Amino acid sequence: MDGNLPITARQEQFSLAYVRLVAAAAGCSIKCHETDYDGVDITISSSAEYDTFYCPEFELQLKCTTQQRYLTDGDMAWPMKAEPFARLTNPKRYVPAFLGVLLVPEDPSVWLDHNDKGLLAKGTMFWQRACHLGATAQGRGSRTVHLPRTNVFDVSQLLGIMRTIGEGGDL
Repeated sequence: MDGNLPITARQEQFSLAYVRLVAAAAGCSIKCHETDYDGVDITISSSAEYDTFYCPEFELQLKCTTQQRYLTDGDMAWPMKAEPFARLTNPKRYVPAFLGVLLVPEDPSVWLDHNDKGLLAKGTMFWQRACHLGATAQGRGSRTVHLPRTNVFDVSQLLGIMRTIGEGGDL
């Protein structure tokens, strides 16, 4: 018998843990939000000084799914409701916002593999900067956004995001 947490709650916790692992390995820190009303779950920050900015950061909305059907040859196609999409993609955001979608196996008992050599988390998170997700058509209740398969949330890409923000660039 397991802890009996519903699958959606497990997915939420696993996506947060996944990001924490990547951020820790990259030397970044996590700032938690009490709510995700503004369309984000956490803020990831760096303590590095770049050419333009010191301590760059970005906000991240997290999703987790077991639905392999969302993964195509070129991207992760993710359906979003209009209201959270509008908050996430608001062009007046002061801090850059991103969407991260973690794809995990259907069976939660295989999400982690732990042995004497280490801990292996099974899943892949794809990301996209919110301002590149497109716009919601007037009167539509939802839209599908596309996160390129090349945008894999790992240490290297997280550090690249920080470097780009720190140097004043756009992703």
